[in-house]
Amino acid sequence: MKDKFYNYIQKLQDTITSKLEEVDGNATFKEDLWSRPEGGGGRTRVIENGDVFEKGGVNISAVHGELPKTMQQHFGVEEANFFACGLSLVLHPKNPFVPTVHANWRYFEMYNKDGEIVDSWFGGGQDLTPYYLFEEDATHFHQVCKIACDTHNTEFYPKYKKRCDEYFYNTHRNEARGIGGLFFDYCKQTEVMSMQNWYNYVTEVGDSFLEAYVPIVEKRKELPYSEAQRKWQEIRRGRYVEFNLVHDKGTLFGLKTNGRIESILMSLPPHVQWVYNHTPEKGSEEEKVLKVLENPKEWV
Repeated sequence: MKDKFYNYIQKLQDTITSKLEEVDGNATFKEDLWSRPEGGGGRTRVIENGDVFEKGGVNISAVHGELPKTMQQHFGVEEANFFACGLSLVLHPKNPFVPTVHANWRYFEMYNKDGEIVDSWFGGGQDLTPYYLFEEDATHFHQVCKIACDTHNTEFYPKYKKRCDEYFYNTHRNEARGIGGLFFDYCKQTEVMSMQNWYNYVTEVGDSFLEAYVPIVEKRKELPYSEAQRKWQEIRRGRYVEFNLVHDKGTLFGLKTNGRIESILMSLPPHVQWVYNHTPEKGSEEEKVLKVLENPKEWV
């Protein structure tokens, strides 16, 4: 399974980066191959200063070795070996009317001293963070997520949408990071779902990403915007940074386990503002976004 999924994310990375280069029309992804001293490595691809994407990364990694102490404590096990692979992406567009997007699909195995698999699971999801709210865009994104889920189980979309709303939430701000999508983790074998079934589901969601996001980018990337709207985008990006550095489990895990800093912090936008006690005007488009972020909404 690990070879099968790693082969999948390698191909998916190629598919996504080539399509995004086509959408941008100017910038290309720069590739950075890296290795991890403890075992494994990855292929980081970053796009910067494009006509559409100000900064973005589409990264894959496959790492293995002895389970770090922090993970041993987390899973309640003693010495054990592990394998983990995944694709993680974040895209920060230049135009404030184009939303930031994040996605991740991953697979994990843990072994006993004899090298036998004692636990394995899939995880992942995709979520949207708009700076200005176009309800038809939010509906489109969620509709694609729902279709990918419904193919496998009609209970998946409401279940994993709810988890997404709960997870991508800045508790210190009492607001969501964005308008959500899907978030699932520890998807293990059950009587109903084999690991092959989970593979089929996760890859279905992965394959749906471009369909969920690219039409929104194409629709909004040429819209004219003002300096004030750009400033609002940069202020809201600050909330994105806050979530990633304060709450995001993947970021915190990477920082605590000698992860590759450049790849971990790839998710941070290049231009951000923190304005003291900034409050948008009553009834403005900016306030409209904040109202939606206060309480999760059903989009489909």
